[in-house]
Amino acid sequence: MERLEEMSEFFAARLSEYDEHMLSCVEGCREGYIKMAELVPKNAKTLLDLGCGTGLELYEIFKRIPDMEVTGVDLTAAMLQRLREKYPDKKLKLICGDYFTVPFGRDFDCAISFQTMHHFKKDKKAELYKKIYSALADKGVYIECDYMVLTQQEEDLWFAANDRIRKEQGIGDDEFYHYDTPCTIDNQIALFKGAGFKDVKMTFRQENTTMLIARK
Repeated sequence: MERLEEMSEFFAARLSEYDEHMLSCVEGCREGYIKMAELVPKNAKTLLDLGCGTGLELYEIFKRIPDMEVTGVDLTAAMLQRLREKYPDKKLKLICGDYFTVPFGRDFDCAISFQTMHHFKKDKKAELYKKIYSALADKGVYIECDYMVLTQQEEDLWFAANDRIRKEQGIGDDEFYHYDTPCTIDNQIALFKGAGFKDVKMTFRQENTTMLIARK
């Protein structure tokens, strides 16, 4: 197997074709961007976007809520620059860093992530979801659209392969390298509830592209 690529370098190298790939090649994403925008509360004024990339998910959101104030976090500076170029007139606070460690702020009406969480282990995500929960205002919502699988066997195979490849290539568990480790829908819901969210529902699924909404 080819050597795994460091996460930010992986996405920077694919910047020119990233948008078209997500819209045309990943089943469910084009529809998922629309569905996510529909789930963002109409009265929301502030949005936290984790792994925001080039801001594909923001296009539909800005159509519904043009004055939304967005804080976006992403590892790849080139993607954040592309996002800023797309939306020069929008209220954007963009942070280049990993969302596990950078401070978010507080009292967001809504938080979102789109096709980013399937790169990480469950223990890291469990802590991140607690952080998201704390960053939301009372009655805030978190919407996640991600690659999820249906069976525990599938999940176990992906995670075991990731562990094996990292060991073979001398990559530490806490280093950000690109490899898919999708969880089951049930396990994702359990992680949300473990972080404090009381109301968690699946609202969309097309192929493996799955959307959950969690309410504080």
